[in-house]
Amino acid sequence: MCACRCGINVHIKDGKIRYIEGNRDHPVNKGVLCAKGSAGIMQHYAPARLRAPLKRVGPRGSGEFQEISWDEALGIATEWLGEVRHRDPKKLAFFTGRDQSQSLTGFWAQQYGTPNYAAHGGFCSVNMAAAGIMTIGGAFWEFGAPDWDRTKLFVMFGVAEDHDSNPIKIGISKLKQRGARFVSVNPIRTGYSAVADNWIGIRPGTDGLLILSVVHELLKARKIDVDYLVRYSNAPWLVIDAPGTPEHGLFARDGEGRPLVWETVTERAVPTGTRGARAALSGRFELPDGRFAVPSFQLLAEKYLDPKYAPEAVAVESGVAAETIRGLAAEIARVAFEEEIFVDQPWTDVNGQRHQGYVGRPVSFHAMRGLSAHSNGFQTTRALHMLQVLIGAIDCPGGFRFEPPYPKPLTAHPTPHGRAEHFGSDKPLAGPHLGFPRGPEDLLVGEAGQPARIDKAFSWDAPIAAHGMMHMVIANAHAGDPYPIDVLFMYMANMAWNSSMNTAGTIKMLEDKDPATGEYRIPKIIYSDAYASEMVAYADLVLPDTTYLERYDCISLLDRPITEPDAVQDAIRWPVLEPDRDVRAFQSVLIDLGGRLKLPGFADGMGEPLYKDYADYLVRHERRPGIGPLAGFRGSQGDRAGRGAANAEQLQRYIDNGSFFSAHIPLEAQFFKHANQAYQDFAVRMGFFDMPQPVTFQLYQEVLQKFRLSAQGLRDPVAPDTHRQRILEAFDPLPDWYRPFGEALVDRSDYPHHAITQRPMAMYHSWGSMNAWLRQIHTKNPLYVPGPICDELGLKDGDWAWVISHHGRIKVEVARMEAVNTSTLWTWNAVGKRAGAWALDKDAPEAKKGFLMNHLIAELLPPREDGMRWSNSDPVTGQAAWYDLRVRIEKAGAGEAVSEPQFSPLVQPEPEPHPMELRYGQEWAR
Repeated sequence: MCACRCGINVHIKDGKIRYIEGNRDHPVNKGVLCAKGSAGIMQHYAPARLRAPLKRVGPRGSGEFQEISWDEALGIATEWLGEVRHRDPKKLAFFTGRDQSQSLTGFWAQQYGTPNYAAHGGFCSVNMAAAGIMTIGGAFWEFGAPDWDRTKLFVMFGVAEDHDSNPIKIGISKLKQRGARFVSVNPIRTGYSAVADNWIGIRPGTDGLLILSVVHELLKARKIDVDYLVRYSNAPWLVIDAPGTPEHGLFARDGEGRPLVWETVTERAVPTGTRGARAALSGRFELPDGRFAVPSFQLLAEKYLDPKYAPEAVAVESGVAAETIRGLAAEIARVAFEEEIFVDQPWTDVNGQRHQGYVGRPVSFHAMRGLSAHSNGFQTTRALHMLQVLIGAIDCPGGFRFEPPYPKPLTAHPTPHGRAEHFGSDKPLAGPHLGFPRGPEDLLVGEAGQPARIDKAFSWDAPIAAHGMMHMVIANAHAGDPYPIDVLFMYMANMAWNSSMNTAGTIKMLEDKDPATGEYRIPKIIYSDAYASEMVAYADLVLPDTTYLERYDCISLLDRPITEPDAVQDAIRWPVLEPDRDVRAFQSVLIDLGGRLKLPGFADGMGEPLYKDYADYLVRHERRPGIGPLAGFRGSQGDRAGRGAANAEQLQRYIDNGSFFSAHIPLEAQFFKHANQAYQDFAVRMGFFDMPQPVTFQLYQEVLQKFRLSAQGLRDPVAPDTHRQRILEAFDPLPDWYRPFGEALVDRSDYPHHAITQRPMAMYHSWGSMNAWLRQIHTKNPLYVPGPICDELGLKDGDWAWVISHHGRIKVEVARMEAVNTSTLWTWNAVGKRAGAWALDKDAPEAKKGFLMNHLIAELLPPREDGMRWSNSDPVTGQAAWYDLRVRIEKAGAGEAVSEPQFSPLVQPEPEPHPMELRYGQEWAR
């Protein structure tokens, strides 16, 4: 139901859900529950629930379906999928939305053999994950958290109110009780920002400039933790200074590949980690082979001490006053170095050095989609992590802390698989789809440089698309670029509405036919969802899912864990009710299909299915010997954690323990996990690694420099001419800022305002739209317009206005707001619905007065002079750039008070019969 994954207790009476409360023992929420959790009753009993498998019998979008049996549905799916796998497995595109089973879906796709798999991260937060893992070995949210109990200054950037909401609310309450300062950097002051001690109403897309200006001030004032930098980062690593050669900008290494530092006492280059070495952070040194090199920190200092990062210069672009930037930098420095804390716990680092305790810099940061969803988001997020490293505030008391199984160095992650040599007919893919290229040699491209994946992830278009590019799948498949597909298989991804840029265009692509053959350009679409979303109407085969209270789920360490800095944790969901409809859990359906298709890992050598259902898979599947989806209660006696044989009673043990497992991390291992020998040993025992994997923070990113060398024609494979300038500008090995493409490529005088969305606390994506209780909070969404713009245009609350981008126009209802950046218009995300969807009445306010900003956003950037059109994404990771939108606003004339565009009402599959007004405890007949 929500990515927070809070523990709940569900009370049943007479076979019906009567009450949902928070589980006070659960480590995530400790009993706290928000509106979403409490309203889970109506999530389960929503009239929009699908009730049986469906086969399309009319045109796509017509709503003409025939209910069929599961035998027929699975037979059709097996026939379609089997034929494609035998003929050309890349012609299957399998993409899933915000599900909690990506370790399963990815494994299934790998065994099927298609290169075309990913989940929702490419249009949500891949910049967060990729930038964090490549810089510090972890990332915000699911890979780390602020030290809520010790931090004295908490700075939050662009966090939506529905993400991790209960833990963040609990954490902020701790800050308030202790008198710690909370600073929020966000164009909009709602939710978390509304209770911040200081709100910085930044202009969208300029957070990176603000962060680098703070770095500028800290460097000028010499308020950095030099000892921390030398010990834990690549600041002293020597960077080769040899312009015009294939090694320029790469690290100097010894014969064993170890990076070199300059030892200041003996005045020679030695491998990093050399005991007793005093490494230089500045200077230019001659190497034994005659080349010259400089420490990466010198390059860093030279870059950010440039006057263009001074607060006065940055203030104009960011909209944040110079004195505010200086004040933020000064406060960060003061708290980090004058309010240092110490935890008296001896520990030993991975180099064998004993420390008497943990030094803490009690400044912590948190960020999410507000940074991520820009075309400069990767570099901006790297800048924020660099700032944390410079003050020594990563995984120390009071700072940002890693959550196991992180941190992991880049080398602990796989490289992506999907080139032609990685797959073949009726064969599994040679390795995992998603990963991290170490350089251009790991791209998934053909000999002529053409993308191997339908979404063009890991191609020259988006080389480090670590989560794929789900937002480009339908457009590329429709265009047959780089090739057409035969089957589009999607789970819980509402691509026909709020999960697509250019929503109207996407709908047309789903409906479009090849005039030569009369067949749909995307020939077959299989879709699974629990509810009658907009996407259901465009499927050819619908596999109805259960609600979240009718199935097993696994919150796995192999996937998106719920661990905390002090404990390793995972959890399950278990069904409290049997479905009263002919529906099946998607995960079990996928396992069934795997058996029918005789996929390796899902069928034995005789072709017999290996698993009965998802619950059976959770207990008996092993990704590596002794490592399965669940870490708790392993071994024949259920007394093993992390590693151990399968335990037939494992799920019951989870249920008896409140549905979760928790293993405390010894105090000696709780901090400095990236360099703590006790933690590294603990991680090996738990099965995170098979050998210690310490992390050196990568302030200077060599992988990015390799791509720049390819763009300069100095390194094979050489980047195509069409991509060279783009790579040179965006792949700076030190964190950089450039104007977001969606803003830079339009006339800013024609489109003077920013337009962004936020997800409300009471909704998660669009999944509250069928919930009768949550609809009482949000049934429509106005456009919030800054007071000065309202005054200029004569707009008042309840007026209607046209909002116009280079791509489209929408008509919306206006509400005045003062607590917002004065150049930024905004609205709540995904409240607006298409008439007829989600079992809502065609005249429901969501359809008549709700709206989507998506209609204004193109999936492609405006064409360039050379005719090239790029995806509207970050050029490094392919992250969808939802928040780069520039618009103008005009007061609408007299007319109907209805949002536009309006689409013809969807005729959905016959929903559960229900009265027009739903009441708690009300019964209705089938």
